[in-house]
Amino acid sequence: MEGRIIGVNGPVIKAEGMKGFKMREMVMVGEKKLIGEIIILEEDFATIQVYEETGGLKIGESVSSTGNPLSLKLGPGILGSIFDGIERPLEKINEMSYGFIPEGIGLISLDEEKLWDVELTVKLGDELREGEVYAKVQETPTIVHKLMVPPEFGGKVVELKENGKYNIETVIVKLQQGDEIKELKLYQYWPVRKSRPVRERKTIFRPLITGQRIIDVFFPLAKGGTCAIPGGFGTGKTMTQHQLAKWSDADIIVYIGCGERGNEMTEVLEDFPKLIDPRTNLPLMNRTVLIANTSNMPVAAREASIYTGITLAEYFRDMGYHVAIMADSTSRWAEALREISGRLEEMPAEEGYPAYLPSRLAEFYERAGYVENLNGTEGSVTVIGAVSPAGGDFSEPVTQNTKRFVSAFLGLDKKLAYARHYPAINWLSSYSGYLALLKDWYEENIAEDIMDLRAKMLKLLYEENKLLEIVKLVGEDVLPDDQRLIIEVSKCLKVAFLQQNAYNAVDTYVPLEKQYKMLKAIESFYDYGSKAVKMGIPISIITNKDLMERLYKMKYNIPNDSFSLIDDLEKELATYFNDLMEKYK
Repeated sequence: MEGRIIGVNGPVIKAEGMKGFKMREMVMVGEKKLIGEIIILEEDFATIQVYEETGGLKIGESVSSTGNPLSLKLGPGILGSIFDGIERPLEKINEMSYGFIPEGIGLISLDEEKLWDVELTVKLGDELREGEVYAKVQETPTIVHKLMVPPEFGGKVVELKENGKYNIETVIVKLQQGDEIKELKLYQYWPVRKSRPVRERKTIFRPLITGQRIIDVFFPLAKGGTCAIPGGFGTGKTMTQHQLAKWSDADIIVYIGCGERGNEMTEVLEDFPKLIDPRTNLPLMNRTVLIANTSNMPVAAREASIYTGITLAEYFRDMGYHVAIMADSTSRWAEALREISGRLEEMPAEEGYPAYLPSRLAEFYERAGYVENLNGTEGSVTVIGAVSPAGGDFSEPVTQNTKRFVSAFLGLDKKLAYARHYPAINWLSSYSGYLALLKDWYEENIAEDIMDLRAKMLKLLYEENKLLEIVKLVGEDVLPDDQRLIIEVSKCLKVAFLQQNAYNAVDTYVPLEKQYKMLKAIESFYDYGSKAVKMGIPISIITNKDLMERLYKMKYNIPNDSFSLIDDLEKELATYFNDLMEKYK
């Protein structure tokens, strides 16, 4: 089946003679066989978005059918790789054509020659259902790749290979279903725009532990949850996502650089392979997939890149892994939607974005979840999307629509960033909708009063914000001592707890138990200070310089495995205030 090009408008191609083609079908465009996807079908005419540069295409060149939707090859070789927006390996492309991506190289994907050590987990006569594991491959030193029967497949094992080394094109198992024989290789195909099926979506109940204090205690994320990190230029979106990628307790990380500047993405691609996984002391790339689609790459591939990322994440989830996907940034993806929509001459909605922007965002975020897989294992996909509103304006359409579909919102503040307070998460505008779902886990695993403690500290920060408005007008000296104490404790809370140094070996990651004890120490200071204020003790004596300095520096001076030192600090606080109150009786 072949059509013919009748119009070229950047990445958007119009073709005729397309009656036998299907909507969302992948096609090969022109003499160079550029990869495209049909997005509109009208009688004999089709509109195609092309995932490669269209310079040099001519009217009259052919459009040929592949018969399949845009799909990914899913098998060993994904982890540790760097792909473009449609799963083409950038390292291999660089070897073929140094420094740039040539047109018409085709949909190259996983290495078809590399031999993998395959261990079969089934025997002749076994009945296999969809999602069941038929072989295992130790893909990296830390991750076992489980080869699963594709969805909507199944049958009786009638032929299989012995354990050994095979490339991904080798037929490992043959299944018989009625008169039909189905071959299972080391990979399967899956359409990027279709979510992979599960047996059951479960209620979220486990947090995604990140080691970042403001997130874990104040605005917790959940395994299988969704989160947005909006912020203007320079507020630390990428750095926050790097911290989450390195330190979160997800099994696998999928990082999508979607429309970011080339130099920024280059930094990510150079830095990630050097990072050491704190869990294993092996390279972090052993459990990471990078998808790079910079702002100068074809705009249509940017639109497809987040679907590529979420499909890879769902594939590993189906094996029983907990996957965290970082999309940096969904604003650039929305801009790609806007550009393609403009070329299609669609009626624009707010700020020129297409009217279907909210539904596309919903489609993406709703593929997150904590699930029971078809093979009975449990897995999750957690989606953390950065949003880059122009000028840091959170009222723009992408941020506002994203807020409708995510349950955690970590708003980055440029004033905090300019004051070198990182992570620059604004505690007044951020929120987490997972508190009620995670309450039981926190109380069982950390402490019964941790949620009450969180609420108490957050209330102090809200009160301090109001008091600072008064201080700006009339100065701090006119405030009563109990209000001055709130300002001092809030300052301590912000510097000693909420501010975290990603470049300090002790402070970059903090276990939950230490986070709780640090917060308890600050609470103890506030409680003792409140009693002392009621006795008429001057605030200058209550805020003892040496004690305050100990509180400020506990995040650096107390190792992550010596929580008893925080208990010693609490005892010092108790001794100091008891002696002080005895003296002022």
